[in-house]
Amino acid sequence: MTTIADNIEIRNRSFAPKPPTFSSKEEERGFLKFRLAQAFRIFGNLGYSEGVAGHITVRDPIRPDCFWVNPFGLHFTLIQPSDLLLVDHSGSIQDESGPRRMLNTAAYMIHSAVHAARPDVLCAAHTHSIHGKAFSSLGVPLDMLNQDACAFYDDVVLYSQFNGIVLNEEEGNQISQALGAKKAAILQNHGLLVATNSIEATVFFYIALERACQSQLMADAAAGAHGRRPLKIPDEEALKTSRTNGTMGAGWFQGLIEFQLLEFREGGRPYVSAKPETAAESATLNASN
Repeated sequence: MTTIADNIEIRNRSFAPKPPTFSSKEEERGFLKFRLAQAFRIFGNLGYSEGVAGHITVRDPIRPDCFWVNPFGLHFTLIQPSDLLLVDHSGSIQDESGPRRMLNTAAYMIHSAVHAARPDVLCAAHTHSIHGKAFSSLGVPLDMLNQDACAFYDDVVLYSQFNGIVLNEEEGNQISQALGAKKAAILQNHGLLVATNSIEATVFFYIALERACQSQLMADAAAGAHGRRPLKIPDEEALKTSRTNGTMGAGWFQGLIEFQLLEFREGGRPYVSAKPETAAESATLNASN
């Protein structure tokens, strides 16, 4: 028997947005670079920058053995598509890169290992956001304390060691191995790492994980003041919830609103692909963004 909820879901699916399609790999590359630069500005607006630390990467569709990353020493809120660096898995900066040719060593060590081990990962993000790094210092796993945290049920790991700034391949590989097939990791005494199959999902789940860490810190503190412990959601309910709000599709859909807000604040200009007849228009648009 069809329920009211079933009918709502059926109707929603008929109107739901779909990921963009592209007529060429060049067009796809242009969109991904534009979207990645937007992701940095979203993170910057949320205060996720910490000096020169932090990075988001996207696998290149033309050269899948390479990834795009932010140049070392440019604030998140200033990053544009033309600033991005294209890097291969030997750490070499490619000719297609922007003019700022400084590469963050830790960014390369972590992200090259993740992209090499996980062909399903398009986009990975790591920053030293305040609540993530505060929570990571406790060396405890994320608890399923609320509906939103359930998006990470059995899909986030605790990397329970800190070996300093990630300046060698061994540490990058250990982080990648700890992440395994999951979408998120809490790096002890360090910060958060999220890796998914779209830029939008990575942005959303990173924000969601940062807030889940903040919620747990607040709940633990408040409960402690009353001599109590926060109530955890039972495994069965947490699993069921994660099948709704923890999927890659759910992450992509929820991530869209962050880009909608950014585009509104920056003048309401979404991406226009640089097809031959609109190349000049697209160049002007991207420059203005």
